[in-house]
Amino acid sequence: PVEVEARSLPMELSEKAGVENNGFVQHEALEGKETDSSSQEEVPKTCSVDMDPVAVEETVLKPYAGMPKEVLLQFSSQARYRVTREILFWLIIAGSIALVCATIAIIALSPKCLDWWQASPIYQIYPRSFKDSNMDGNGDLKGIQEKLDHITYLNIKTIWITSFFKSPLKDLGYGAEDFYDIDPIFGSMKDFENLVAAIHDKGLKVIMDLIPNHTSDKHQWFQLSRNRTGKYTDYYIWQDCMQAAGSVIPPNNWVSVFGNSSWQFDEVRKQCYFHQFGKEQPDLNFRSPAVQQEIHDIIKFWLGKGVDGLSFSTVKFLLEATHLRDEPLVNKSQNGESITAYSQLYHDYTTTQVGLHDIVRSFRHTMNEFSREPGRYRFMGSDDNEKDDIEATMMYYGTSFIQEADFPFNFNLINMKNLSGNSIFEAVDSWMKNMPAGKWPNWAVGSPNAARVSTRIGKEYINVMNMLLLTLPGTPVTYYGEEIGMENIASENVSEQQTLATLPEKSPMQWDGEVNAGFTEGNSSWLPVNSDYQSVNVEIQSTWSNSTLSLYRALTSLRSDELPLNRGWMCHIWNDSNVFVYVRELDGLDRVFMMVLNFGQGSTIDLKAIVPNLPSEAVIRLSTHFSNAGKVVNTKLITTEMGEGLVLEYKTAKPVHTMEAFQGKCFVAEKACYSKALNLLYMNC
Repeated sequence: PVEVEARSLPMELSEKAGVENNGFVQHEALEGKETDSSSQEEVPKTCSVDMDPVAVEETVLKPYAGMPKEVLLQFSSQARYRVTREILFWLIIAGSIALVCATIAIIALSPKCLDWWQASPIYQIYPRSFKDSNMDGNGDLKGIQEKLDHITYLNIKTIWITSFFKSPLKDLGYGAEDFYDIDPIFGSMKDFENLVAAIHDKGLKVIMDLIPNHTSDKHQWFQLSRNRTGKYTDYYIWQDCMQAAGSVIPPNNWVSVFGNSSWQFDEVRKQCYFHQFGKEQPDLNFRSPAVQQEIHDIIKFWLGKGVDGLSFSTVKFLLEATHLRDEPLVNKSQNGESITAYSQLYHDYTTTQVGLHDIVRSFRHTMNEFSREPGRYRFMGSDDNEKDDIEATMMYYGTSFIQEADFPFNFNLINMKNLSGNSIFEAVDSWMKNMPAGKWPNWAVGSPNAARVSTRIGKEYINVMNMLLLTLPGTPVTYYGEEIGMENIASENVSEQQTLATLPEKSPMQWDGEVNAGFTEGNSSWLPVNSDYQSVNVEIQSTWSNSTLSLYRALTSLRSDELPLNRGWMCHIWNDSNVFVYVRELDGLDRVFMMVLNFGQGSTIDLKAIVPNLPSEAVIRLSTHFSNAGKVVNTKLITTEMGEGLVLEYKTAKPVHTMEAFQGKCFVAEKACYSKALNLLYMNC
């Protein structure tokens, strides 16, 4: 038996009654009770109790729920609890730091995501010819809205609508009468706002044309300028003209793009005004700060309406030399007085003058003011067909320090004088070799100002041209109707009043085999529908697995789904008079796509002899002959027919862009590398 003092153990036996538990009574209370001198109560006598020491120890040391702070601290200070707690604390800290570092590393190493204008093809619409909603025979904005599902059906997310400003339409709408209004033939401003909202609701983007170089002669600015009213006096380029024998002698030999003198005498002001295009399109004076501010205000207005991008056309004409010297003749022996055609002069004083790119950069600056909101970057394109002067075209990209256009539109594939594997290679190579480092390419095979592909080079090549367009690196631009292989209408179908040479490629979109090809429910359309509309239309081609439309959709899907086609390397493999061959590949990815495109006559080529590490077999992923898809071909014996295109897929551990033999033949715009282990892209390969 163990004798236990009342003060030593939490349990004692009182003479008054049973067992008291004073283990949770504050010491101060106990001491006060025991030492109270005024208390006459007899302190209970202690007695001996038989207790197990181990049981007592367990009763004291075992934790339990609801224990007070003092008891809790007795346990928390013990090593086994303190060490465990500290280990868990530092593990959490280390894990948090590792997570933050990993996040920072992934962000730092990840390549820039492709922006919306890079990730999707652009679908260009000439609004008067796309869809008529009110049966007047003219396409309109409501008609575009009705057909937005066709855009998504094509796997396209960006629409480019050509000019729809209020205009006399003598120049097909390219000379604006009012930059702040919609031409009634296309609808109202409310129709435009509804269209933009519908476009955005479908997750699409919209680009519109802006032609700042000139206005219509019906524009209020011109009317005020010809009357010398206030600041508008110098809004246009005016010069005194000499008169002799009842005819006007212009200030110099400058010729308009459409031919004949670019100076027109105005009876009201009694001076000549300058026009680079038609006489109904007087050029604005961009040496006037007030004119430049007007254009900036117009840009802000349309971006404020929700437009996602602007294509600036004819910008190379914005400035002219102030000295007004005659431009040099191409043929020095020609009589200067006989000059009437634009091609007969070198346009040293009327295009790409000093200060032009300062103006373009100022447009970019204004657009950047609307690009600050995340996810709302505003695209800027420049639409100037420099043709033979590729270096002048590349200047519109800006520099690595000062940005201008996101890209100048590329017309190399449109301007080709003849079609062959060699000419296709030259058109592609010219752009890629001259494009500034880090910039983004683009491609187009049709436009409102060029004959359609099927007419220009033959309908047997429409599929292979679309295959080229959608597998090259960069942003492809498709002119409406090219996805179904539309052709120009016959020129004799254009009335005498419709004399412009670019009308045949603007015929109404062919939606179905009904009257007027489903373009309008009215009695007639502004231009005749092509006579082939019953077999060349969206409705019937959507049901054919081997149609031009089905191939187009398969190509856009492949482009969006496969990383090498989206942003990988492009390496030129081979070209001759018949075929153009190139690969698309991505660092870290062993899957490669090889395009074998025939732009001439039937051809057989041994690709394994050209690329030694090429596997002996490849799978046809897509073909212009649909029945060939999925077949395996021998890379030593690749045969293609006239106009046939193949997208071959194979695997290799030795990509072409790493081979010494192909150095200088490979290009990449937004470089990225693929990590198979982490399933993500990174920059530093």
